[in-house]
Amino acid sequence: MTTTATLPGELRDFYEDPAVPVASGASRSIRQARLLAAALGPAGAGARTVLDIGCGDGTAAATAAPFLAGHRIVGVDWSQDALRRAHARLPYAVRGELTGGGLPLRTGCADAVLFSEVIEHLVDPDAALDEIRRVLRPGGHLMLSTPNLAAWYNRALLLAGVQPVFSEVSLRAIHGRPGKEVVGHLRLYTARALREFVTAAGFEVVRVLGAPFHGVPRPLRPLDRLACARPSLASILLLHARRT
Repeated sequence: MTTTATLPGELRDFYEDPAVPVASGASRSIRQARLLAAALGPAGAGARTVLDIGCGDGTAAATAAPFLAGHRIVGVDWSQDALRRAHARLPYAVRGELTGGGLPLRTGCADAVLFSEVIEHLVDPDAALDEIRRVLRPGGHLMLSTPNLAAWYNRALLLAGVQPVFSEVSLRAIHGRPGKEVVGHLRLYTARALREFVTAAGFEVVRVLGAPFHGVPRPLRPLDRLACARPSLASILLLHARRT
């Protein structure tokens, strides 16, 4: 879930708690994997190295693996507890931190990076993208996903004076918004802000798509899927960018 070295002690303890969710919905993982598979092409043309940075328990990478057959997927995470679980799902999983000393990987070693629901947890997302750019080869792919601050229901909640979904004011409890789980979100992005941020970090944005959120109440899920047609309204933002 997180790979930053500059976390205060209370945040380190929070992310090492096995009760904190580290997996995202399968729908997002599948959409992201299909995008990456199309970008990389079949492994018959040469196996590529894909880093799943902030791999958590390895669920997302394991979901993506069938779409990336023949390519090498390496999980990277800061949390020792998450890595212990990831080793059961991934052939390669290493401990790494995006800031501080950086990842234990050579410059330009990766063809693609999966960065799934990680950036919203980071104290220093600028340094994180700098390090991702370092380990990617020129032209390498970044597949980033993050919750959308401007999701369709968040717009309605704000109009009603309710704290948006995905945003948090405490690590101890939920206050003022729907939901039951505290997951440690520190930063949230709209589609426009995410495009501008990634571009400023030295990437060329290829496209931004939408994905549904597995936590949406069942009666509202058809509407959530429809909103994916307009990424600026979708629950989850899926961004594909290339290193310049």
